[in-house]
Amino acid sequence: MALLMAMPIAAAKKKVVQAPEPPSTDNTLTEQEQREGWKLLWDGKTTEGWRGAKLDGFPQKGWKIENGILKVEKADGAESGNGGDIVTTRAYHNFILKVDFKITEGANSGIKYFVDPDMNKGEGSAIGCEFQILDDLRHPDAKLGVKGNRKLASLYDLIPAPEQKPFDITAWNTACVIVKDNHVEHWLNGVKMLEYERNNQEWNALVAYSKYKNWPNFGNRDGRILLQDHGDEVWFKNVKIKEL
Repeated sequence: MALLMAMPIAAAKKKVVQAPEPPSTDNTLTEQEQREGWKLLWDGKTTEGWRGAKLDGFPQKGWKIENGILKVEKADGAESGNGGDIVTTRAYHNFILKVDFKITEGANSGIKYFVDPDMNKGEGSAIGCEFQILDDLRHPDAKLGVKGNRKLASLYDLIPAPEQKPFDITAWNTACVIVKDNHVEHWLNGVKMLEYERNNQEWNALVAYSKYKNWPNFGNRDGRILLQDHGDEVWFKNVKIKEL
C-alpha cells in the first residue's frame, strides 16, 4: 500500500538530514537560515502570530513565556482543559516546520497542521493532522489506537512511527514536518519517521477507520499550525518555518 512508509530505524538512519549550523541564541535564525528563507513562527518573547484555537486572542491562562521558552502549564491532563490549544494566525500550504520540544514524565501534547479552528467549536482539541508528542513509556495513550499509532512522532491515530526512535526525554528534541502539496513527512531529531500521501482514495479510507471519520475532508485541505494543550507540562522553543 503506497499510502505510508513507517521506516524501520535501521533504514531510517540512512535518511538523516544534515543539520544546519545551530544559532548561538535560541529563537533566532542563523545567517544561513535567513538566506534559505526560514522565518521564526515564535519570537521567544511575545504572543505575536498566535492566538487561542477557540479564542480571538491568546489564552489568558495555561501558557507561560519564560526565559525564551513557551510552556504549557500542568493542569489535569485533559485535552484543551486549561488554556486550550494555540494556533498560528495564518494558514500554510507547502512548508518545512521545525519545533524544539521537551516533555515532562508522563506528558502528552502534539504539533498539529492543516488545522481549521472553526471545525470543532465544542470540547476538546482543534482538528488537524497531528505529530504526536508523548511519553510512550508512561502515558496510557501509547497503548491505545492501532499498532502504536498514538505514540511519539506518529501521525496520531492514523500512521505509527517506528518503535525505536532517536529520543531523549531528559533533553530537547526536534520535531519536523515537511509538506509538499499532498506529500507529508514526519522527522524526529533528523531521522525520518514516516511519510504519506493525502487527497487520494487510500488516505480517505485510512481516515474512515480513525477517530477523524466524522470530520469532512479531514487532512485534505491546508490550514494553520497548532501547539497542543493536553493538560501536561511541555516546553517549546525555536519554532520556525520555511515555506516552499
